[in-house]
Amino acid sequence: MNKLKSKLGVLYPVITAFIICLAILTISRLLLIIWQWDRVTDANGFSEVILSGLRVDVSSLCYLFILPALFSSILSSDTIIGKFWTHILRIWITVSIWLIVYMEAATAPFILEYDLRPNRLFIEYLIYPKEVISMLWGGYKLELFLGGILSVTSIIMGWKASRYMTLNITYQKWYWRPILAIIIVTVGIMGARSSFGHRPLNPALVAFSTDPLVNDLILNSAYSVLFAYKQIGSEVDASKFYPNMDKTEIITEIRNSMNVSPEQFISNTQPSMAAHKATNQSSQKNIVILLLESHGARYVSELGGTNLSPNIDALINEGWAFTRLYASGTRSVRGIEAVTSGFSPTPARSTVKLGKSQNGFFTIADLLQKNGYHTQFVYGGESHFDNMKSFFLGNGFVDMQDLPTFDNPKFIGSWGASDEDLYKHADEQFTQLENDGKPFFSLVFSSSNHSPFEYPDNTIEPYNEPKQTVENAVKYADYALGQFIQKAKKSNYWKNTIFVVVADHDARTWGNQIIPIDHFRIPAIIFGDGIKAKKDNRLVSQLDLAPTLISLAGLNTKNPMLGHDLTLDVPKEKQRAMMQRDKTFAWMTEDNQVVVFLPEQPIQTYKYDYENDHLIKNKVDDAVIKRANANALWGSLAYREGYYKQLENYQLSQ
Repeated sequence: MNKLKSKLGVLYPVITAFIICLAILTISRLLLIIWQWDRVTDANGFSEVILSGLRVDVSSLCYLFILPALFSSILSSDTIIGKFWTHILRIWITVSIWLIVYMEAATAPFILEYDLRPNRLFIEYLIYPKEVISMLWGGYKLELFLGGILSVTSIIMGWKASRYMTLNITYQKWYWRPILAIIIVTVGIMGARSSFGHRPLNPALVAFSTDPLVNDLILNSAYSVLFAYKQIGSEVDASKFYPNMDKTEIITEIRNSMNVSPEQFISNTQPSMAAHKATNQSSQKNIVILLLESHGARYVSELGGTNLSPNIDALINEGWAFTRLYASGTRSVRGIEAVTSGFSPTPARSTVKLGKSQNGFFTIADLLQKNGYHTQFVYGGESHFDNMKSFFLGNGFVDMQDLPTFDNPKFIGSWGASDEDLYKHADEQFTQLENDGKPFFSLVFSSSNHSPFEYPDNTIEPYNEPKQTVENAVKYADYALGQFIQKAKKSNYWKNTIFVVVADHDARTWGNQIIPIDHFRIPAIIFGDGIKAKKDNRLVSQLDLAPTLISLAGLNTKNPMLGHDLTLDVPKEKQRAMMQRDKTFAWMTEDNQVVVFLPEQPIQTYKYDYENDHLIKNKVDDAVIKRANANALWGSLAYREGYYKQLENYQLSQ
């Protein structure tokens, strides 16, 4: 070992740290492969994950250690400067080892929650330490404890190891230093790029499976998070990821995909802006959107799921229920974006969090507020979370009814007041607004069905043990909703209000398919006085709800929403669902043709076997691909070009 130390000289500490980190990443990947063995073997991916994973790790570590290697080749010496650099190097090595250990330790809990390695969400959650720490403490104490132990251990051992690495090293002669520096830069850059092509290594280059998690196992978690961070600034434009089209062609396809006649389009500067006449031409109605946290169709027996939602089941049989409605994304902000603005999903963050959409961006709250409605957001937590408050107040909502406005909540968990408290507060608000004689629009967002799944004791018969499981939280969320519905039916606002209950997304979107379609299916029921009971089997998107509610409320408007007014007949060829999962966009037609776009990869086409929830490789009509491509690009184009700007007056001329 001493001979090796002598031969490697000033590079010994860096090379040794490199090997240690590589060993940690390899062991972690092997453990993840063992854990996910069935999915890895289904993809015939063991050797691919190991070899490509080694390539990613070498590239990552080249980025991590190229600078200390370069500075070591120049500065390491038995001088004051050299000794100072040695301390910096020891800190660098220790922090590097800790970072690798910490990120890999965080991987398994993140996979359990999101079925992917840590990515952009990992960064976004860091913005809200209070909520995240509360969530982790409430439901992940063991993981926090183990993570803390591993972090402390890695720092102590890393610091001790770095002392040995830097002790008694041999310093190269001064005239070899420039040559060594050139070699380090050359080898480091080549290793970091890991490619002789015009683009360096990226996740698309090593992806091989239709199972997103298997592709993610090739990466390491530090690389995955840093790559996501790097792309946050540029990801607002889908054309950087999907096949590009001419702007005129995109607009033509978008207009043709809307259930609107050509003469209804009223603007060249806002291409989707159209005149929409309401089906209800009698009295105007209030609108209430009951947005359920993580309540997928798999928890609703009437939709083929587990019997955990008896109140939603009852509502399906007495309201206007959609049996094939799909969420546009996998995050709450994506669901909020869909139901309040009808905006298409993109590979970017939701418009709830993007800079240019914080004011002057179309929402139905703005439309309704300018039509004399009181507009409010009712939420049991802190409304600033996920930038909701900023987005809402800038775009038509005037009243934030969040946790600080609740009087003596019955139960407060990590995410705020319980759903019972939420609906009690909402009922009080609606009663007062009705008494004031002003029409209102309210978005009521639940939170009890969110890890760590906290809810009041003695409210439901637990479905399973321990108490804090997703199934019990779903059952409680349904219980609280049922209590509210019974109260609403007896209220003074019932006859004047159109309600919709809809999930923001499923609890987890996972599986070995390129896009797990059934995990996007969610319950949605429109109900209220005068709404006839029916089960609607059309293919429906979350984006279709807002236009439908506006029509049912009796408002003739101009608006830019692409969604269909479901009170009208929608031709089968125009029925579609669009689903965004991270950078993957999927488009499904009424006859289950599916087009999937992934970053920098060929377009993939499938036939969706609805009964067995399975995607089968299949040729899809070119016209369907073209329309899907246009819709995949539309959201970014509309955001960039300002096509979704608010109007001073949304009312149609009578």
